[in-house]
Amino acid sequence: MEFMPERLEASRKKLGLNKAEAAKLLNMSAMGYGRYERGERTPSYQIIQFIAEKFGVSYEYLTGAKKTPTPDRVVITKKEDPELFTLVKALQSCDEKVFNKVVAYYNKLV
Repeated sequence: MEFMPERLEASRKKLGLNKAEAAKLLNMSAMGYGRYERGERTPSYQIIQFIAEKFGVSYEYLTGAKKTPTPDRVVITKKEDPELFTLVKALQSCDEKVFNKVVAYYNKLV
């Protein structure tokens, strides 16, 4: 597997971000981000994973192992989304009956 800069660019554009906004989201310099997107530099495993989480795609998509960007997991942090974090933590510890009721209610909402 090899990092695919064109998929990084496509993921950024799908989010409606320009390069400077993407760099800011990732807490890196615009120049550094641009090097990744142009393929001049290959990010480490940790950086690819971080980018994938922030862009809502999978690590495997950015490295060519998967054709679709849909991630297999989602990271929810208490700092960024405290209400959703609390809900997920509660669902992890509730009994199956309550869990199924919440899922059924969600399905009615969407």
